Parts: sequence; structure tokens; C-alpha cells
Amino acid sequence: MTTLETARHPMPPLPGSRRRVVPTRAWVIPLLLLGLTLTVVPFLWMFVGSLKPQAELLKEPPTWLPESPTVSNYERLWERLDFPRYFWNSTFIAVLITLANLLFCSMVGYALAKLRFFGRDKLFLLVLGTLLVPGSVTLIPLFVLMSKLDLVDSPWAVILPAAAGPLGVFLMRQFMLAIPDDLLEAARVDGAGEFTIFWRIVLPLSTPALAALGIITFLPSWNALLWPLVVLTSQDNYTLPVALAIFSRGQFQADYGLLMAGSVVLVVPVIVVFMLLQRHFTQSVAMTGIKG
Repeated sequence: MTTLETARHPMPPLPGSRRRVVPTRAWVIPLLLLGLTLTVVPFLWMFVGSLKPQAELLKEPPTWLPESPTVSNYERLWERLDFPRYFWNSTFIAVLITLANLLFCSMVGYALAKLRFFGRDKLFLLVLGTLLVPGSVTLIPLFVLMSKLDLVDSPWAVILPAAAGPLGVFLMRQFMLAIPDDLLEAARVDGAGEFTIFWRIVLPLSTPALAALGIITFLPSWNALLWPLVVLTSQDNYTLPVALAIFSRGQFQADYGLLMAGSVVLVVPVIVVFMLLQRHFTQSVAMTGIKG
């Protein structure tokens, strides 16, 4: 039987053989839509709530769309809070923490991935072990340390403890393992030092991982509440989340309209940063392996 005849008249399956059934994936789309809905609805509710007056926010049953939309919550956010100062404090702290992590985590990751020295693997296990320590355990020791250094009520008390996170070290180390050793050896043969290799070869090749690290570092730094609330004592040094948590309290109940408007303002910079670095972030997720 020729190929054309076979295509027109396919042979029946042999007795006892099983035809391979390709599983349908029609369930994937509804599942993704459900996940998208669960992710987007809280943000929509937050934005819609920021356009409602306080009385409507407390109404039972709640209304989905504002009956009388208003921007008074944003006006009060600007007037009641020293918004420019708090926004600048949050930006200053989050940007410096992000830049410090990009530098120090990439340096440590390079050393753990490409340099050979005694105890390297044990040091990497120690870095991974710190991921298991809850932040609440180190809260009091960190406060005592900042007090001894006379840094309490200073932005540096928030920046220094978060300048190099173990998750960032792990991410950069895993990514840099994929950089060919032959490329680095060729640079060493040409007379390049380790800092030159790191700065001119390794860092440009690690742009996707740096973008991912920037996102996962900026987000918690921008939204941090507990540690800044503990270590920052004067209003002039408050970050935006701390100011919202303190000044949105009324005499008998929270000012939900102010909280909603402030939450919208807090979310916007994070979304902007993610949109700018999204391409590099997805590339990093695709390229970073669990190579040992």
C-alpha cells in the first residue's frame, strides 16, 4: 500500500493494541479565568471603594458600584497626610534597598557560583537556612542592634537590615551557574581581574535575573509595615504604609475611604515597575534552573 493510499485509508488498529488518547485541555481556560478573576476583583473593589464616601462603604448590604462617586478620599489623603514627604520616604527606602540587593546579592551569588574557596557549599547552605528563620524572630535583636548603632528613627535602620536578602543570593547564584565557565576563563587569560569579569561580563549577562530580583525586592520594601512601624518613631520619617496605618484610625472606626485611596496609591508604583520589567522577569523565570 502506498503512502497516499495509507493516508486515505488508514489501517485499523491491531487486535489488543490501545489507541493513544490525547487528554483534552479545555479545563485550563476556565481555571485560568477563575484565577484571573480572584486576582483582579480585590484590586477593582479597592479602586471602586476609593471612590465611595464613608457612609456608602459602611452600607449593608454593600454596593458594587458607587452610588455617588467622589474623589474626596484622595483629597483628604493629600490634605490630612503629609503625602509628598511620606511618598518620598517610601521611595527613598525602597529604591535604596533594591539597589543594595542588586549589587550585594549579585556579588555574593557570583562568588558562590563561580569562585572556588573553602566552605563555599556550606556557606550556601547557611544562606538557604536563613530563609527558614521567620522575620518575627529577628525583630527584637535587630531593634537592639539598631539602637546600639544609634540608627533608630532613621531610614538607614530600615535599609541596612534588608540590604542583602538570602532569596536574592539564591536567585543570582542559580542564574549565574548557567553562565559558561569557558567565557570567564578566556577573560582571565586575557588578563581581566575578577571585578572586571563580574562587572563587564557577568552582570550584563544576568540582566533577566537582576530584573526579577528588582521586582521581588522592591515590592516588599515598598509595602513594608511592621519593621518601619517599630523602628521609625517620628512622623517626619514615616513611610506611606506606616502613615496610612496610623492616620486612618478614627475615634470609633477606621477611615476606610482613606485606606482605600492610600492602597490604590501604594499599588500603582508596583504595577508600573512590574510592567517595565515584565519581559526580563518572565525571561528570568524561564532561564533560571535548579542547577546545583
